[in-house]
Amino acid sequence: MSDSPPVAPLAVLGPHHGGGRLADVLPSALAVLGVPGSADPLGLVPVLAGVRRIAVLLVDGLGWYQLPTAAPYAPTLAGLAATVARPLIAGFPSTTPTSLVSLGTGVAPGAHGVLGFTVRVPGTDRVLTHTDWAADPSPLHWQPVPTQLERARAAGVTVTVVSRPEFGGSGLTLAANRGGDFRGAAGGEAVAAAMLAALPAGPGPTLVSGYHADLDRHGHLSGVDSAPWRVAATEVDAMLARLVDGLPPDAALLVTADHGQLDVPAAHRFDLDTDPRLRAGVRLVAGEARVRYLHTEPGAVDDVLAAWSEVLGAAARVRTRDEMVATGWFGPVPEEHLARIGDVVVTCNDTYAVMASRTERPMASKLVAYHGSDSAAELTVPLLVVRG
Repeated sequence: MSDSPPVAPLAVLGPHHGGGRLADVLPSALAVLGVPGSADPLGLVPVLAGVRRIAVLLVDGLGWYQLPTAAPYAPTLAGLAATVARPLIAGFPSTTPTSLVSLGTGVAPGAHGVLGFTVRVPGTDRVLTHTDWAADPSPLHWQPVPTQLERARAAGVTVTVVSRPEFGGSGLTLAANRGGDFRGAAGGEAVAAAMLAALPAGPGPTLVSGYHADLDRHGHLSGVDSAPWRVAATEVDAMLARLVDGLPPDAALLVTADHGQLDVPAAHRFDLDTDPRLRAGVRLVAGEARVRYLHTEPGAVDDVLAAWSEVLGAAARVRTRDEMVATGWFGPVPEEHLARIGDVVVTCNDTYAVMASRTERPMASKLVAYHGSDSAAELTVPLLVVRG
């Protein structure tokens, strides 16, 4: 593997950590395809000179630090990782909805507003789960930034989105991928077949965006490097092999991910629903286990900061929204998106997590692996660049 980040997996990365960003992938791809006004922050234009068709595959949960773990079960992936891989930073929080929209729009989370796995709908006590999002709030209002797919289509590029059938027309799909013709495909074999079928669909420049979820799902349910995770890695490898073998001569494949994962042992789990000290002064909780957004009762911010800092100690950093926005991890945050972030933001260190056993879905507290925080293992994702 090339350009491996010289940091330990559990090291906390700063907001301005060097290297490319996940949000840079599609702008660079569009620059290769000749879309006017497209920057090339990743320098792909000289590498992919002559390419007219690009397939971009996001493998959910395939963080940079999972590549060596997957290698024994994924020879194609291992070979690509050793020769054509570079690390990118997914963005904060390191969670699927946020990263999918950063990839699709080419901007940081503060601008697109999908600022976590779950967030408060401002002015209400409703918590929006972005993966269960239909039409309320309106995706075009909630996420106002035009997508890179819309830009591509407006420039005459044929654009296709390949993802699980149930995601067609969802709020998250519209927020991240509006502008592409949707094709449903479940499983690695079907995703590869649909992406390859879409690549020659147009007479001119073509962009195909694909998504595969199984590695992340098995990591959550059974843990990274568990037997089910290894089977999923083998299936990812078969998908990659088919895509690489089937690329037309004028095509390229870009493979990336939305985040990595960390196993969280039982001894490292706090439960805010069973500890009254963590509930005092908190009106509403959003985020997820590794990053918590705490919306406080009026005047309770200082008390909540003190209580959570005392209970969690070295397991987490407890800061105000203003502090977190000022660090720059979200990028610039417009006024209309600020209230989606908690008054207090809790980012977990090491392999700690804060569960909500009674107020979130029961399965959420029973998972093995998690992500969302700002460790290198969660934030760093690969970019593999393969020419046909």
